[in-house]
Amino acid sequence: MAAHELISAALPPTLAVVRAVRPDQLDLPSPCGEFTVRDLIEHFRQSTLYLVSVTGDAPADPPDGLEERLALVGEVYAKPATWEGEVSFPSGPLPAATVGGMVVTEIVMHGWDLARATGQSPVWDPQVVEFLESAVGRTAGMGRKMGAYGPEVPVPADAPPLDRVLGLTGRDPQWTTAA
Repeated sequence: MAAHELISAALPPTLAVVRAVRPDQLDLPSPCGEFTVRDLIEHFRQSTLYLVSVTGDAPADPPDGLEERLALVGEVYAKPATWEGEVSFPSGPLPAATVGGMVVTEIVMHGWDLARATGQSPVWDPQVVEFLESAVGRTAGMGRKMGAYGPEVPVPADAPPLDRVLGLTGRDPQWTTAA
């Protein structure tokens, strides 16, 4: 799967999770520290718009809802050109392909966070998870320095690939709302 095709494969399970979140679940805890489901949705809304804005493709009047912003991310990052060149980031220029990998990671990790908090069990394309395992494996240290990831959570080497990615990003694959 080409890099720009990863977005189209990563989005459907996450969108299904977002659509299934009920109003009575908004105050539930999430795997993201002190974030409730509501806080996580707001963070996800803001981060998706930011990751579009760094490409220069953000509309003057961006959509407000998370679903619509995820669709916008899908449109922008499905373009092969979005994955080429460099992108200006607060920490300095980054390869556009690295930022694209961050976007795929954001979509799957926060999709998992919302799913875990609300009792859902999405399944992402194995090629997307394989990409994440490689990309996050290379960039986890940078992600921790930027504050995007928590300390690595040890996960057995024979754990499912998504669990290994979760551990690299500081998430406990066994997290439950009772934890």
